[in-house]
Amino acid sequence: MTLLARRANREAGAVPSRRQFGASRLRQTLAWASAFALLLTLLAGCSTRSRPLPPAPRPEASAPEARPGEPKPYKALGQWYQPLPDAKGFRQEGIASWYGPDFHGKRTSSGEIYDMHAMTAAHKTLPLGTLVRVRHLQNQRSVELRINDRGPFVGHRVIDLSYEAARQLGVIGPGTAAVEVVAIGVAAGSPVDLYSGNFTFQVGAFASRESAERLRAELNPRFGNAHVVEFDRGDRLFYRVRVGRTASLQEAVAYEAHLVRNGYPDAFAVAE
Repeated sequence: MTLLARRANREAGAVPSRRQFGASRLRQTLAWASAFALLLTLLAGCSTRSRPLPPAPRPEASAPEARPGEPKPYKALGQWYQPLPDAKGFRQEGIASWYGPDFHGKRTSSGEIYDMHAMTAAHKTLPLGTLVRVRHLQNQRSVELRINDRGPFVGHRVIDLSYEAARQLGVIGPGTAAVEVVAIGVAAGSPVDLYSGNFTFQVGAFASRESAERLRAELNPRFGNAHVVEFDRGDRLFYRVRVGRTASLQEAVAYEAHLVRNGYPDAFAVAE
């Protein structure tokens, strides 16, 4: 083929020139790059659409309305509790626990400073200031306590004992025990009306009768009606020193405060 013929064929497109071949390769490369970029964009879009959205926050439960004449409900650990309006006829069985050094000296729900050596307890719904008798259902020991705090908020426990109350009941070692909680009464363990009747005030308890009589003699001129009451815990006999007398719970609360101000911080009212 002559030079003229070869040139004619090249100009007609039969044989591509080097410049045309390079341009073709460039167009192919750009086409592949565009397709790859589009694929990445589509994959990213799919990934974004398939990512689960975070759950919407649950609306916080509103406080239940207090019924007329009843205490206001309170919230602890995300749960609402409705305190009882009174403790008349109250009786309950369940698991007791105790709390001690970690809370000693801190303020309780009643505003008092927690004393792990005092005869007190925490309850979720009993009115603060309620007097209860707690009986260990296994060893049959019992103690009389005053509710001055809220709790326990763990599991199905019904009462949190002070260290001293737990020690007397034999709960310190095991940590928990099955108990019966009754609003304080005397006759056959029956609960009595905590809002009227006779109340006296316990200021001390001793293993020695002599020590109890010595305190009774000291207290009688100042407060009157000082007397000693024997209490058999089952494994040991105690002598409780009590003074004073009132005819209503309102008077009892005031008299108890009077004893505390006069140097007897562990004094508490007892229904007779």
